[in-house]
Amino acid sequence: MKDANRAGVTEHRSKLYHHLKKWLETASADYAMLEEGDRVLVGVSGGVDSLVLLDLLNTPHIFIPPNISLVAATIDLGFDGADGDFGRLRLHLEQGGYEYIMERTDIGPLSHSDYNKKNPCFLCSRLRRKRLFELADERGCNKIALAHHKDDIIETLLLNIFYSREISTMMPKQSVFGGKLHIIRPLAYIREPLIKRYGRERGFPVIENRCPTSGNSRRSHIKKLLDAMEKDNRKVRENIFTAMKHVKPDYLLHPLD
Repeated sequence: MKDANRAGVTEHRSKLYHHLKKWLETASADYAMLEEGDRVLVGVSGGVDSLVLLDLLNTPHIFIPPNISLVAATIDLGFDGADGDFGRLRLHLEQGGYEYIMERTDIGPLSHSDYNKKNPCFLCSRLRRKRLFELADERGCNKIALAHHKDDIIETLLLNIFYSREISTMMPKQSVFGGKLHIIRPLAYIREPLIKRYGRERGFPVIENRCPTSGNSRRSHIKKLLDAMEKDNRKVRENIFTAMKHVKPDYLLHPLD
């Protein structure tokens, strides 16, 4: 992380900025996400969530060690028409003084081809994650930071219950490869609407999601379901998130031996 990047942070220390920073640092402390000397590969898709994550990690911290280093990694999935979008993103990263990687792939078209018609999201996610692991290894990173937020964690729980027949979700910190690498999700305590609001406040060059199934995925259906439920109870999402920390194993199904 360069001092030059931090110099301009006073320009945007709004009330919202302080709120998001508080919850990012709280999540980091609760799960020991960031430690002295960490080198972190930050997955930057170009969506607002990842741009906000990169921005917040690249500003002064109170409870996170100051000498972590960041590498922004962007994997272009290869959908048509995105060249101009990624050009703007490249300029943003260069102007911010970030160390970055931008790599074009054919992951998107491959995931939606006849080879994999039934579940494009699964294959796309798996191939993209695999490449992030490889890039982290190539750049000497011991952590990968992903921009999944509180809403993503809630939606994943319901997705896994409805479609995978299990009670599980994304973990704020996850060890892989025997502890050689950790996946962290510093936005785990932050709601999506606040992230989007901060992105607008900062004027980030958000890349349009060109995935043909993005608006008709299982996750989008879950999101709409939760939106409908919140019309009757605005605490629905918060209640689900809290319930994941109040699990009562004795009141779940346990087949007799």
